[in-house]
This record gives sequence, structure tokens and C-alpha cells, in this order.
Amino acid sequence: MLIVKNLIKHFGAKEIIRDFSYNFPEGAKIAIVGANGVGKTTLINMLIGLEEYESGEIIVPKNCIIGYIPQVPCSNPQNTILEECLSGNNKLYNLRNEVNDLLYKLSNNYSDEYYNKYLLKEEEFSHYDGYAFESKAQAMLLGLEFSQEQFEKSPLELSGGWRMRLELAKMLMNDPNFILLDEPTNHLDLPSLIWLEGYLKSFNGTLLFISHDKEFINGLADKVMHIQNGFVNIYNGNFNDFLEQKEAHDALMQKQKESIIKKTNQLQAFVDRFRYKATKAKQAQSKLKIIERLKQIENRINLEDSNKLPVFKMAIEYPSSKMVIEIKNGSIGYVENNPINSNINFKIMRGWKVAVIGTNGIGKSTLLKTIVKQIPLVSGQLSYGNNLKIGYYSQNQLEILNPKLNAVDNLLALVPNITIQQARTVLGNLLITNEDINKPIAVMSGGEKSKIAIAALLASKNNCILLDEPTNHLDMSSVDVLANALNEYPGTLIVVSHNRAFINTFADHILQMDKIKPAELVGVD
Repeated sequence: MLIVKNLIKHFGAKEIIRDFSYNFPEGAKIAIVGANGVGKTTLINMLIGLEEYESGEIIVPKNCIIGYIPQVPCSNPQNTILEECLSGNNKLYNLRNEVNDLLYKLSNNYSDEYYNKYLLKEEEFSHYDGYAFESKAQAMLLGLEFSQEQFEKSPLELSGGWRMRLELAKMLMNDPNFILLDEPTNHLDLPSLIWLEGYLKSFNGTLLFISHDKEFINGLADKVMHIQNGFVNIYNGNFNDFLEQKEAHDALMQKQKESIIKKTNQLQAFVDRFRYKATKAKQAQSKLKIIERLKQIENRINLEDSNKLPVFKMAIEYPSSKMVIEIKNGSIGYVENNPINSNINFKIMRGWKVAVIGTNGIGKSTLLKTIVKQIPLVSGQLSYGNNLKIGYYSQNQLEILNPKLNAVDNLLALVPNITIQQARTVLGNLLITNEDINKPIAVMSGGEKSKIAIAALLASKNNCILLDEPTNHLDMSSVDVLANALNEYPGTLIVVSHNRAFINTFADHILQMDKIKPAELVGVD
């Protein structure tokens, strides 16, 4: 299977990957973990050729067929779900289109040139079993629980979870034996998550995936690849096994580091005392060389600053009225005669923290878009209280960031009246500091981009915040800190999330959305 030798990667002066070598075992299921911005996505991008590296080698054997799904689905898909699935096999898709195009030209303007081209392309298409191409795609989609009626619909009509299934179908059109997934659980509801875990468990090839979902990693991984301070360490077992082994490893490294520091201090004391004494000068110079080697070893010891956690400071500029948002007899969706969800009735009061839950495609994101007037209410009545200042974080929030600008300049563009120092303070609280603060957004990780988008929301001091899957892309520590910050937030919250542990930290009301019975808003203890 795929082999990596002495891989080194920098972003500016920061070493992202330090001299990494690994022979990926056939059939292994490996989870990549680590804090936001350490280089998890960068490593996957290098393995598939999307990013360059300074030195080292990546060897892909001829029998290794790589399949890859990025964090974000294709923003410009084909017109239909079936066509988008077919496009996953780029070679056959283009061949099919060329054959159909030549047939069209022959039927309208016959020529020997077109006919000869057609024969060559048709022979190549047939050789690669092209006439079973569409049947394979249909079977793939049906196997992933798409209905035949959906085949001619636009992929843009699908929810985030179903877009992920479509991306998986596209990837499987190439019959890969080495799959790379970048945060595949983002946007997935519990049934979809269970389905994906079951499918990947049955996959016979090698799997390498990035995830911040502890339960997903525990259920799937037999190895954990941890990236920290540029070092890549491999641990056997699932996430719980990794935590135990890492704790023992860190304790050993701490002892080794303390021993090196003690030895270095002893040697330095000798040098300071005898450096200028003629009879001891040679010994002092020898010990200086030893000190230098010890410092190099000390710098290679991989210890994380466990105290470094982001700070989400959430304040409001002024309070809203007691009643915040009310919907009566509401229907939501994009087509008047075919709403996604109907019979919606609820009233949200000041200070409530509401979690919106339900399966993929039920209309949770559509509800939030309706509340912030990105799309109109199909029918019914939507009312707002007085003095309402709404902030909205969507699933596609990263699209509001300018990829050419750095973090500070993005905040200055997004938040009215914020100063450069205020922007730096907000970003520093989220651990975006030093050289990272000046990086263009385009080269940042998904987690770093999410923090910047959240920073823009926090700096606006809204008294009502709507969040649509805010934990996507955030590392585990950041999710925990954000949950606690939301619990302390003095304003009103409406949050869509499939992360039950996250919701349980702050939610005092649940809005359950369902296709059969009306949406129900209930308080929780």
C-alpha cells in the first residue's frame, strides 16, 4: 500500500510535518487526530497530490486506487444527482460525453472524420465497460438509499448529510482500495452516522480519515495517527486506547526532558566556570558541543501545552424584548406547493437556549434561513420581538471569508467599527496568533477558518445567535470550550447540531422537527 518517506512540510517558518515516514498497512483503518491547524488536512492533501512538500517521497503503487472525499461537497455540481454520481469516474464520464457529442454531430452533419473519431471513442468506452457505467451509478445510489425519483433532481436540493452520501457514491465509482476522508461525519444525523460507520467497517481496503468525533473513531479505527508540533506518531487501537498510550508516552517524554534539562544545566555550570581557564578550556568546548546536541534532542521532544485552550467570549450589546421569535402555522421550503416542513408553531423567549434536532433533510437549516430572511416563509406568520440583533452562523459560513485576506483583515471587513487591536484580541482568544494571524485564509485549515467566522459573530455582540452545525471542523477541545461559552451566553440561542454531548451542555429547550408530526418545542431539565 502507499508509502511515505522522510516527508517535510512548512508554512512559512512553521514546520507542519517533520520527517514523517510510514508504510500504510493494507486493510488498516487509521484516524488522524490533533488540534486545529496542526496539518491534518495538509497531510491528506499531500498524499493525494493537492499540496506540495519540501522534501521526502510519497510512493503510490500501481495497484493502489485512491478515493478521496474533502470536507466540503462540490460547490458547482452537475445538474442532476445521477450525473453528479457519474462524474465521480472522470475518465468514463468524459468518454461517454465525447461519444454522445460525436453521435449528435453525425446525426446532424455526417462526415468520415466524425465517424472515425466516434469509432475510436466508442471502442475505448466499450473497452472500459462503459455501457454498464450508468447502471452501476444507479445501483450505487439505490444502495446508499437514494430513491429513483431523486436521480433527476439537483444535488443542491440535498441536505448536508445527503450531499455527503452523494460524494461517497461519486468516490466509489472508481472502486478505490485506499479511501481518504476529511471529517466525513460533518452534517450527518445519527442514522446516517451509523450507516456510514457500518459501511466503512465492511470496507476491505485501507482507510485514512480525519475526525473530531470520539465515538466514531472508537467504533471504526484500529490505529490513531496523532499530529502535534509537526511530529506524526502512530498508536495502535481506537481513540480510548490512544489516550491511554499518549498519557504514558507524554509522562515518559516529560521525564526525559527533565533529565536533559538537568544534565544541560550541569554542563553549562562547568562551562561558565572553566571556559576561560587555560587548563579546562578544551573540556569546556567539548561540553558546549554536548549541550548543543542535548538542546536539539530537547527540541525534538514532543510535548503539548495542555493549558492552551481557546476562549469564546460571548457578550451582548443590549437585551432584546421578552418575546424574541414566533412562528404561527408556518411552512418552510423553496417551492410553495411542496414545502419541506409544515405546521410549525413555536414562540422563543429571551434567554432561551434552543437546540433544533431531527434527521437530515427535515428542514432544520431551512428553518434558520427562514428566520434570518435568507428565504421567505412559504406560508404562515413570522414575528420578531423588539431590540432584536440577530447573528447567524450557517453551514456554509466559511464562504463569507475572503480567501485572499488574512484573519485580521477578514474581521475588519465583516464587523462594523471593530479596531485592529480588538480584532487581534478576539483572534488571540481563539488561539489564532503569531504567524497564523497573517496567513491568507486560503491556506488555513477548516477549523481555523471556522474559528475566524465564529470570531466575527462574537465580535458583533448580538443578543440572539443562530448557529447551524457550529462544531463542524472544530477540534475536540474547541467544541468543549464553545459549549461552555454558549451555556454562559446571556442572550438567546437557536442551534442546529447532531452532536448530542454538545447540545446537552447548554440547551434548555429542544425543538424536535419531524416529517409526520408537527415541530414541538419543549423545555428540558
